Amino acid sequence: MSRTGQLIPSQQKLAEKLTVLNDRAMGMLTRIYNIKKACGDVKSKPAFLSDKNLEGAIKFIVRKFPHVDSKNNYWTMPFVQSQLQQVNNIKGEIMKQLSLYYFTFVDVMDFKDHVSELLTTMDACNVHFDITTNYDLTKGYLDLIISYVSLMLLLARIDDRKAVLGLYNYAHDLTHGKVDQNFARLGQMILDYEQPLKKLQEEFTPHSKLVACALLSLHQVYPRRNLPAEQWRQAQMLSLVSAPGQMLNPAQSETMPCEYLSVETMEKWIIFGFLLCHGQLTQSDSAVQLWRLALSGNYVITLFRDEVLYIHKTVEGVFEGIKGYSKRVTETKECANYAVVNAGPFHRERRAFLRTALKELVMILADQPGLLGPKALFVFMGLSFARDEVLWLLRHSENPAPKLNKRPNPVDYEDRQLPELLYYMEELRGLLRKYNQVMQRYYVQYLNGFDSIVLNNLVQNGLHQPRLRARESFNSKRNPTCQEDWNLSVCPEDESIIMSSFVNTMNGLSVKQGTTLLFEEGEIFDFRGMRLDWFRLQAYTSVSRAQLVLRENPDLARLMNTITFHTYMVDSLDEMAKETSDLSNFCFYGRLFEQYFQWCLETPSQMRYSISFPLICSHFMNCTHEICPEERHHIGDRSLSQANFFLDEMAKEAKNIITSICDEQCKLGDQLLPKNAAKTISIAIERKRNQNKAKKLPQEPDKPGRESMRRSRTDVTSMDKLYLMLTELCSAINYTPSIQVWEHTFAPREYLTQHLESRFTKALVGMVMYNPDSGEIAKPSELLNSVEAYMGVLQTIENYVHLDITRVFNNVLLQQTQPQDSHGDKTITALYTNWYLEVLLRRVSTGQIMFSPNRHAFVNVGVDPNQVAVNAEEFSDISELRSLAELLGPYGMKFLNESLMWHISSQVAELKKLVTQNKDVLTTLRTHFDKPALMAEHFNRLRDVDNVLKRVTIVGVILSFKTLAQEALNDVLKKRIPFLMSSIIDFQKHFPETPENNMVRVEIVNEMASAAGLPCDVDPALCAALRVQKSENPDDDYKIACLLMVFIAVSLPMLSLDSQSSFRADLEGHTNNIHCLAKAVNSIAAAMFTIYGKGRVTIEERLKEFLALASSSLLKLGQETDKLALRSRESVYLLLDQIVRESPFLTMDLLESCFPYALLRNSYHAVLRQDNRM
Repeated sequence: MSRTGQLIPSQQKLAEKLTVLNDRAMGMLTRIYNIKKACGDVKSKPAFLSDKNLEGAIKFIVRKFPHVDSKNNYWTMPFVQSQLQQVNNIKGEIMKQLSLYYFTFVDVMDFKDHVSELLTTMDACNVHFDITTNYDLTKGYLDLIISYVSLMLLLARIDDRKAVLGLYNYAHDLTHGKVDQNFARLGQMILDYEQPLKKLQEEFTPHSKLVACALLSLHQVYPRRNLPAEQWRQAQMLSLVSAPGQMLNPAQSETMPCEYLSVETMEKWIIFGFLLCHGQLTQSDSAVQLWRLALSGNYVITLFRDEVLYIHKTVEGVFEGIKGYSKRVTETKECANYAVVNAGPFHRERRAFLRTALKELVMILADQPGLLGPKALFVFMGLSFARDEVLWLLRHSENPAPKLNKRPNPVDYEDRQLPELLYYMEELRGLLRKYNQVMQRYYVQYLNGFDSIVLNNLVQNGLHQPRLRARESFNSKRNPTCQEDWNLSVCPEDESIIMSSFVNTMNGLSVKQGTTLLFEEGEIFDFRGMRLDWFRLQAYTSVSRAQLVLRENPDLARLMNTITFHTYMVDSLDEMAKETSDLSNFCFYGRLFEQYFQWCLETPSQMRYSISFPLICSHFMNCTHEICPEERHHIGDRSLSQANFFLDEMAKEAKNIITSICDEQCKLGDQLLPKNAAKTISIAIERKRNQNKAKKLPQEPDKPGRESMRRSRTDVTSMDKLYLMLTELCSAINYTPSIQVWEHTFAPREYLTQHLESRFTKALVGMVMYNPDSGEIAKPSELLNSVEAYMGVLQTIENYVHLDITRVFNNVLLQQTQPQDSHGDKTITALYTNWYLEVLLRRVSTGQIMFSPNRHAFVNVGVDPNQVAVNAEEFSDISELRSLAELLGPYGMKFLNESLMWHISSQVAELKKLVTQNKDVLTTLRTHFDKPALMAEHFNRLRDVDNVLKRVTIVGVILSFKTLAQEALNDVLKKRIPFLMSSIIDFQKHFPETPENNMVRVEIVNEMASAAGLPCDVDPALCAALRVQKSENPDDDYKIACLLMVFIAVSLPMLSLDSQSSFRADLEGHTNNIHCLAKAVNSIAAAMFTIYGKGRVTIEERLKEFLALASSSLLKLGQETDKLALRSRESVYLLLDQIVRESPFLTMDLLESCFPYALLRNSYHAVLRQDNRM
């Protein structure tokens, strides 16, 4: 106000107030929206609002609202006091929980006052609005009106508003003795807005002139922005190649900011604006055209987030109460029918056009990113168009069409190709982020070398004069900076200062500022002040009695709007991308969001676009506002959970596809197994045998590889479909290495890696096919074949996505070499170890399986191999054990050996108990072995001789299997790591066993050699297992060990009584596996005397003693006359030869000194003749 009371427009700060109030409006909408959602949800609303004890009090307060004063007479009535006593008891809790709600309503009331004041001021200033000239002023004005209307409509939708305000005020009165100072006005506002549209129409009656002025300016923009897809195609909208000769020319428009203005926003302006100022519909044909066009394109429109308004129903309700508006009601119904039937196909075609148009943009700009500079307008236009279509589909899909005479086609609201459109939007956003410096550099030069000159010439030649051609000015390289040279006679002081600042700012820009070097040094561009000055200038020049009238200088307006767009390209690319392509509304349409994602995964052609869904989750935080910080964590958590869900589902789907491919490849690999050739061979023999007969010959089965033969390229197999889906899905996963969502980083490839690891682990264990009940298990060679096929498929994944498959193999296969994986589940190592110990080796003791040194395997004896559950040779021959070593690796084989040693140690512990029971007798036998009569007498006193022999045989069987496993491991390692193996062999061979190198060092070397599968004189694993049994008195342990060897030696003759002790020359072993005693004796002696004795010398001495006792005992068999004792005598004699041959500590010379070699030779002849007779 001036001193005379006259309003001075330049002092009203219209631009600043519009900026602040529009930002404030979004904050208030956010808070009211959250209050509405909280009060509408039983779980989140304050508990006492649902308390049955307070139900009567709340109803009473609502009924008497807004007269909530404890000093009124009726509040003191007994029945009222009894109802309100509960409120008094929890008044503190009520004030605490409802204070945020209450003061939010107070803030709404204050906001309403400020908006009313500003609108009245703008009416007084008689502001002229035109979206094509004073764009920022018009947009800010209309946005404020729409936000204000939406806020009041949302406020009226809060069902518990009276209960919340009344309870808080009554609790405040009880606590402080008086009602809150704002409650009277607040209560009146709630009552006034019981019917919000009616009240808003009354409020906006004095503002209708300005509102109509602003809305009618849309007539130049909205109709051409709301064209059908066919006209877009004819005009080649968004095409960069429609005019190849102009591809490098900057994209220009006289209404630059209107080109990417949201159509949804304009429709809200038109619908709400003319709904409040409906009198204009009877005064202007342009208003009617805009009105009908907006009503024909939607049946719902967004209030805020997922809160919508059914347009036609609302309009009909308002117009039916106005006299003379029956024609408008009929017109509205016609628009409603048209929108329900035609809006769906209209927007479906536009989405189809935009998919191809944005795809073309992406492909060209990705190939030639330099075009992002001149064609930036096209990018933001495309993003804005696409965003409008996505949000239209979103709100119309979620909210069903009203029931009218005509029904919509549901297909129009289910776009299964929507992910493709979302993907290209994200692609364009990604290009803007990636090449932002390219655009900055281009527009810095543009502002400095072109825009500043054009603006300067426009001002210099008079604002009422047509501006000079830009190119002529640009070529002249004129760059004046002094205000004194300009022709600003028509400009007042404020406007001239602002205009001069524009030119000075742009002239002050340096081309070097666009270089990467200075960006890295931290210099940033900030044109926010310049844009705010242009906003101020619009306000100064759009009021009545302005000295410089903006509408009379349209060239200035167009140029400054263009310059504003260029400044956005330099310092606010992210803000522009957010304005034109923000899809944070998906946060509030969770069901639809997930449904479109599931459709995307179900459609192979759309799979590659599935990555757009987790990328959109990064938009969610854009919808938060600083005025409502409490929802940040809620929305942030939702964005994280959604992104995690999408990436996890994508990885699961890829895993399932890969699993299907692997299963198919495993089946194909199984066809190449040798066992499958048997059928083909048998058919070939049958054909040859019956080739001259008329007998029908069997059909020859398809050979492996037949599935790859095709008659036509159009033949599509299931594998082709799987590989197509895998390619598409991996393209999505490989789209970006990381996704930033609410300060969290998601790595899509890591999701796939984890799922592949989990699936590979389960597949490995599953392919073992172990059945504990029946004892069945897959052959190691077949499992290895399947694993190699599986790994072959996984290796091909690297062709589709940048994954380190080697890391997957290392993590999974290394875990499989341990008894348990990282999840505590059994591995193939545990399963095979358990099977060999509990199934194969346990069945050896039943006499159906024997170890054959000749075949290097365990074989079934005495039964038909086809009738037994387990064919031992198929699981224990060298090829199978090599496959087992390949699968388990050195760590797994070490665990297998340790498990074998644990069983041996338990047998040795039992043997020690038996020795302790016969300790005195064994001591006598040890010292009197040269006295046959005394030996025979004391031998008869021994107990559990058969038990000792049986347990030692079991130990020998286990050690024989261990030897086979070690040999297989050695073969595999020699093939895999020959150079390292040669070093280990050399180290073991040349490590001296000297006093300096004590037994501990020798044992460490033996452990290394044993881990590589090399044989050792003293088994380190057996030593480690037996060392646990070592007592505190080493002398007793040593003596027990010596007596154990005596017990075994004197018990050997008892073996001749067993008919199963016969030697089979074809298998080079005894039927009852007593030939394994040789390995057991040598290994147990070496281990026990290494632990309890003094190294190699002790071992040799004790084995010599054993040999003497054993030979003495066996020679007595020659004096036996009992036929039962003689039937396996020769077979038992051979044990001595086998013990010496197995021992690294005994020699044949030593044997011959104890036992005649001629007797051994005759024994070999005898068993061979006997075997031939059988």
